Amino acid sequence: MPPQPAASPTTTPAPPSVSIVIPAYNEESVIRQCVTAAIYQSVPAHEIIVVDNLSKDTTAQIVRRLAQEYPESPIRLLTQDREQGLIPTRNFGLDHATGDVLGRIDADSLLEPDWVEEVQRAFMDPEVQAATGPVIYYDMPMRRFGLKADDKVRQLLLKLSRHEYHFLFGSNMAIRRTAWETIRGSTCRDEKDEMHEDIDLSLHLAEHGLKIQYWPEMVSGMSARRLEDSPKDYRYYVQRFDRTYKAHNIKKIALRAPMAVIFSVYYPAKLLRAIHSANQPPVKRGGI
Repeated sequence: MPPQPAASPTTTPAPPSVSIVIPAYNEESVIRQCVTAAIYQSVPAHEIIVVDNLSKDTTAQIVRRLAQEYPESPIRLLTQDREQGLIPTRNFGLDHATGDVLGRIDADSLLEPDWVEEVQRAFMDPEVQAATGPVIYYDMPMRRFGLKADDKVRQLLLKLSRHEYHFLFGSNMAIRRTAWETIRGSTCRDEKDEMHEDIDLSLHLAEHGLKIQYWPEMVSGMSARRLEDSPKDYRYYVQRFDRTYKAHNIKKIALRAPMAVIFSVYYPAKLLRAIHSANQPPVKRGGI
C-alpha cells in the first residue's frame, strides 16, 4: 500500500480585530479615565474612536492630549457636528470604525484590562454577531459583590425572557461589523429621545436572526450616576423599555421583567450610593 499523504495541520483562525467606539458629549470629567482604560488592554484594540458630539467643554482637547501622550496607541478623535444626540453620534462612530468587531461603550465606562481579549474570545464563534457582559459600578461600595449581583440579574433576565431576546447593554457591548452593516439602515432614529437605543439595536438584530451572546467574562466598569436622578426621572428612564417595545410592536409580558428588576433596586442602591459618597474624600477628575 502506498504511503498516505500527511494530513495538513489545522489552522486556527486569527482573532478578530476590535474597534472601541466612545460617543461623547461634555464628558471632560470622565473621558481621560475611559480612554486610558481602553489603552491599557492585555490585547491592544485595533483602534479607539472618540466621537465628539458638539461638546462645549474640553472633551476634545483631552482626547487630543491623550493621543500625544500615547502616540503608539491608535486613538482617533472624530467630530459629529451635524446633529445633537447619542444615536447619530453612535452611528457615526460605528460607520467609521474599521475593525472586524465594533465595541461600543459610554464615556464613563472603565473597561477591565482583558476586555478586548474577552471580546475576541466571544467572537471566535462565527455564529456570534453581537455580545454583551456585566458591569462593575465603580462608584458604589462592595464593587466585586456588585459585579456578581449584576451578572446574576442579567442571567435571570435571560431566563425570564425564555432566552428569546438577549439584550445588549450600551455601556458594554460589541457587534460584528457585518451585523452592523445589516441593521444600520433600519435602526430607529428616536428623534424624541424616548427609547433605549441599545434595546433597539438588540431587537433589530433579533429581527434579522443575528445571534447575541451574553459573555460573563466581558466586564466593564460604569458609573451609577443614574441613581442621582429623581424618582420621576428614573421612572421615565426605566419606561424607555416600554416605548422601545411599542416601536417594535412587541407585547410580550415577559419582557417587562427588566423594568420590574430595575425599579426594585432604585431605592436601596440610591441609599448605598449616598452612604458611599459621604465617606469618600472629594476627588478632582478629568482635566488636561
